Amino acid sequence: MKLFATSVLLSLVLFSCNEQEKIPNVSNISVKLKTTRFEKDLFDTSSNNLADYLFQLQKKEPVFTRTYLSNILNVDPSWPTDSAASYVNAFIKAYRPIFDSSEITFRNFHPIEKEITQGLQFVKYYFPSYPLPSKIITYIGPADGYGDILSDEALIVGLQLHLGKDFYLYKTSLVQETYPAYVSSRFEPSYIVVNCLNNIVNDLFPEKGFDKPLVDQMIEKGKRLYLLSKFLPKIEEYQLIGYAKKQLADAYLHEAVIWDLFVKNEYLQLTDKNIIKNYIGESPKTQELGEGAPGNIGSFSGWQIVKIFANKNKTLSLQQLMNADPEKILQEAKYKP
Repeated sequence: MKLFATSVLLSLVLFSCNEQEKIPNVSNISVKLKTTRFEKDLFDTSSNNLADYLFQLQKKEPVFTRTYLSNILNVDPSWPTDSAASYVNAFIKAYRPIFDSSEITFRNFHPIEKEITQGLQFVKYYFPSYPLPSKIITYIGPADGYGDILSDEALIVGLQLHLGKDFYLYKTSLVQETYPAYVSSRFEPSYIVVNCLNNIVNDLFPEKGFDKPLVDQMIEKGKRLYLLSKFLPKIEEYQLIGYAKKQLADAYLHEAVIWDLFVKNEYLQLTDKNIIKNYIGESPKTQELGEGAPGNIGSFSGWQIVKIFANKNKTLSLQQLMNADPEKILQEAKYKP
């Protein structure tokens, strides 16, 4: 039965218990964050000698310039200086229209910086010993390459993947081979803060348990979504999980059906990676639930289980919750949507 194929209009849906919980006041927590617009410097190639210009860039932003040239643009360190400069110049010419579009979309980056700063305040509130990044570095890179990255010192934002889901570049075969439409639908400016804080979640608690049963992996994914919601309590849930708004509404409407998919088919204890990948992680849809059902549906169920567990164990810190055994979470939650 194609349960997700029909549109559902809900006059009011409370997707998250976040709205019912008191959000901590973090306004007095000091976070120092500086934004460097690296792409502006890179594309300001008024110098006649690009090699000298790149050297000047490296003096200004030494760590990221090296990372950008070697890891993002794939400039081979063994190349002669003139060859490397020629390669970078070709990229600049080819991506000039992308840079120009980013200049319009991100004319004022301050609101995004403010959102990220507030997210980092919540990180510091919950994990005071975590070393926060001190800067945001924005850049323009290949559209089929890296996006948003976390380094030791910076949140690094690839603006070329935040120009709006309908941007012409994302319709090209080159990009779609790497980022199909169900992924590029999230290439909006609003996802910058989500991606940045999600990178911090994964730095705090690197993913593990890839050899564990599906239900354990679902709960591990749910933990990370729960933690992300604590860092970004004002962001709507559909953005945190990467669904369309209607997809999340439908998921809640059919929450019991989704859980039955795992229970009745005896999927929860599966360890077959080829099957597990259909239910957690990036995928265009969940075939058994119909054309409109999003992928990553196991993470949605895991998230609901973790919410119930957290609500029953309010004295647990987030550190303790994140370290809790998935089996313990499942047993105590007694999830029956």
